[in-house]
This record gives sequence, C-alpha cells and structure tokens, in this order.
Amino acid sequence: MPQTPYRRILLKLSGEALLGDESCGIDPKLLGRLADDIADLARQGLQLALVIGGGNIFRGAALAAEGMDRVTGDHMGMLATLMNALAMQDALERRSVPTRVMSALKVNQVCEDYIRRRALRHLEKGLVTIFAAGTGNPFFTTDSAASLRAVEIGADLLVKATKVDGVFSDDPMTNPNATFYKRLTYDQAIAERLKVMDTTAIVLCRDNGIPLRILNIYEAGALARVAAGEDIGSLVVTGNEQ
Repeated sequence: MPQTPYRRILLKLSGEALLGDESCGIDPKLLGRLADDIADLARQGLQLALVIGGGNIFRGAALAAEGMDRVTGDHMGMLATLMNALAMQDALERRSVPTRVMSALKVNQVCEDYIRRRALRHLEKGLVTIFAAGTGNPFFTTDSAASLRAVEIGADLLVKATKVDGVFSDDPMTNPNATFYKRLTYDQAIAERLKVMDTTAIVLCRDNGIPLRILNIYEAGALARVAAGEDIGSLVVTGNEQ
C-alpha cells in the first residue's frame, strides 16, 4: 500500500483541464501527463476513481441560454464527459493501468453501466474507475456527480483539480488582490458564495463528512503530494473538523 493516509480518493477533473494549448478538444500531451500522475498513484495501490467534466467539448448550459432545450443540452454534455472518460481510459491502459469506464447513461456498447456494487469491486481490485455521464440526470453538474459518487463509494477524500491554487474570494486571474482560503468550512463556502462547487455538490459533501481538497492540476507532482497527505491547495471540511 502507498505511504498515504488515504485508501480511496475520487479525483474530479474539469473538461477544461484537458484543453492544454488547444482551443477545443483534448491536448494529447496534457492528457498523457495527467495519465502518468494517475498511473503512478494507482501502481502504489491507492484506490482511484475519476469524474471528468465535458466543458472542453460541449457545454449544455451555454446553448440552453441561447434557446436550446436544457434537457437536450445537458444530455449532449453528458456524452461529452463520456468522450473524455474514454480518452483517459485509453491513456491509462497504454500505461498498463487497468481501467474501467462506467456511465450513468446506458451506452454499454462502449462502456459499462454504472452499478455501485460493481464499481466498489473494481476499486477493491485496484482498477482505476472513471464515472461518466454525470448523474445521468439533467440540471446536475459534474461537480454534483463527483460528490455523489464520492459518497456512494465511501471515498476518504474528494480532490477537485482546477487551474488555480485553491479557493479564492474572487477570480485570481482577474483580481490579484483576491483572498486565498487555505482552510474553510462548507457552510462558509455557501454563506460567502465562494466558487468552490455548486451548492448541491457542497451540501452532499458536508452532510456526509467528505473532505474536499482543491488544487492546481498544472502544479507538478500535486496529486502525489495530496495522496501523501501534504497540505497543499485549499481544504474544505465540515465545521466539526475545523
């Protein structure tokens, strides 16, 4: 087993994290680097699950704002997450890491249907398990899907990989004076309307006592450092853990 305080971690990657230098789609070099980091942890015996967004390919909410039916748009977005999941599966298996993709939508010609007990068996056997198609329902984000799956599989930690170093009071890309939060509570994130995750996702984690670590995915070795128990990025916890 790895030298880590965690047995099982769920990693949430945004679709934009796969963009790299591309304007749309997937940057093969960045996909490969992320796969290397994930593969290293899997080889150490850490049980890893992933949820990947689809914003690099399609955003249903954006088109819904322009008049497309929201449910149709969200279903299209779910299929975009499936494309990203299959790409990550391919990258990991080319590194000899056994991987399974499980979809909340029934597309079993290309991957497995999501069944919780089967997902647990995959993780216990050491297979990296990627959950695609969100929750399978419209109006729910992939952040909510990540929180839901983390609760269902009993994850010790939910890691949200972003383009910034953690939680800020404002967008640090546009406001250099934004306050950085090293540690905060879920209630604080809701009350101050911090852009951690959507409220549904936050409440799921809060009510089920799952800690959330937010970090910069572009920082070299960040995943390994988190898995080793290092205090990097921002940590969001319930009030009882402050």
